[in-house]
Amino acid sequence: MSDTVIILGVIAVYLVFVLFIGAVAGRGRNNSAEEYITASRSLGFICMYFLMGGAIFSAFAYLGGPGWAYAKGAPAFYILGYCALGLVPWLVWGPKAQEAGRKFGYVTQAQLFSDRFQSRALSIIIALVSTLAFIQYVSVQMKGSAYVFEVASNGTIPFWAGALIAYVVVLIYVFFGGVRGVAWTNVFQGAFMIITAWVLGLYFCYSLYGGPTEMFTQIIAAKPTHLLIGPGTKMSFAAYSSAVLVSVLGFTMWPHLFMKAYSADSKRTLRRTIVLYPTFAVMLIPVLLIGFAGIMQVTPEVLGAPDRILPWMFSNMDFHPMAIGLVLAAALAAAMSTQDTITHAAGSIFAQDFIAVIVGRPASDAEATKWIRIFVVAFGLVSYLVTIFGGHTLVALLLGAYGSIVQLLPLAFATFFWPRATTMGALVGLVVGVCYNYSIVFGIVPKLWDINPGLQGLALNFACLIVVSYMTKPQDKEHVLKFTEL
Repeated sequence: MSDTVIILGVIAVYLVFVLFIGAVAGRGRNNSAEEYITASRSLGFICMYFLMGGAIFSAFAYLGGPGWAYAKGAPAFYILGYCALGLVPWLVWGPKAQEAGRKFGYVTQAQLFSDRFQSRALSIIIALVSTLAFIQYVSVQMKGSAYVFEVASNGTIPFWAGALIAYVVVLIYVFFGGVRGVAWTNVFQGAFMIITAWVLGLYFCYSLYGGPTEMFTQIIAAKPTHLLIGPGTKMSFAAYSSAVLVSVLGFTMWPHLFMKAYSADSKRTLRRTIVLYPTFAVMLIPVLLIGFAGIMQVTPEVLGAPDRILPWMFSNMDFHPMAIGLVLAAALAAAMSTQDTITHAAGSIFAQDFIAVIVGRPASDAEATKWIRIFVVAFGLVSYLVTIFGGHTLVALLLGAYGSIVQLLPLAFATFFWPRATTMGALVGLVVGVCYNYSIVFGIVPKLWDINPGLQGLALNFACLIVVSYMTKPQDKEHVLKFTEL
């Protein structure tokens, strides 16, 4: 039996097991939108911890992180900074969102904001902004999955087929299991990834260099600027700092994370998840070590895309094919653990916040769930096409998506803490912020001082929210107090 067959066999067993876990998770549950989207608001700490953790341990971290460490060096440490701090803002409004969801029956982020500002247009805009950003985010995961299959099969499974396999597996268990399927699979995949990352990261450092100290010493000698940030390096101070800041501010505004506040069984569970969540950032350290370890082992010309460094390291060194299969399965788990939660959220948001607002709410919960599942399939298909025909590295794709999602931050602030904010102020601020961010991304407007476009758009967003709110009539005081006094 060839090594390739053994490697693919291990990955196939893993996929079947994950598919089984996810598909049976929703069996015996009621067929309501609340169950499908929020698991009837019943998830405990373990499920919440790994469900949220799957957003970090994605293809972005497991493949994109090493890719950045290999290609850019010290700038990759921005990942540790924002992952450690990403949920800190949620301590402020996470419990409030959880209480609002339970009290008023919200299942999506846009339902909360559109109700607060009494605006159907706001719901539609948020749905569109979220969906566009989600496509970029899921494209990150599909690209990662495709790289895994491509390397595991020595090129026998082409890029397009690898991405398709992962898409189909995730689609099946999200379609049938809903958020419970996502949560159950993430518990298994999260534990698998953490163990694998630490074993592999330390193994490469010690087997190839004798330890992390000697590894970094050799890198400095060969590439003096690779472990630096600033003038003359791969990333300026402004670009690095603003990348950390936009990621921290935008992290909890991702709808698939924000909506998980509705899934927690209590505020206590949510607070425990927030406090312990930074431990997932610690798990990213060995993943970055793998990328640094590869710098002295393969040239960029031979490697091709930097995001391939992790699978290349294992497939081009003297490892038993069973071990290689397990490692590549862990990389696949990283991609799928985020792809599933985003695909689930995207289908839910588009059905609930866009279609239902335009054509009217479905007549029954069963019909609502049916439409969510339809859009889960459609969203996955669009993301797959973007993956196959799009470009950019995994980290670049994700940073681009953060720039638009962080524009939802002023809405959260205004919803819970600023009674004077008005509907028109919220709408103008969001539209201006999103449009300005994309105008920089597409080269229509120049980037100022190398600052992340999302932060520039966010500054305009807040300014418009404040100015326009003071220029327009305040909302009904009794209505606003329902949110500011939670």
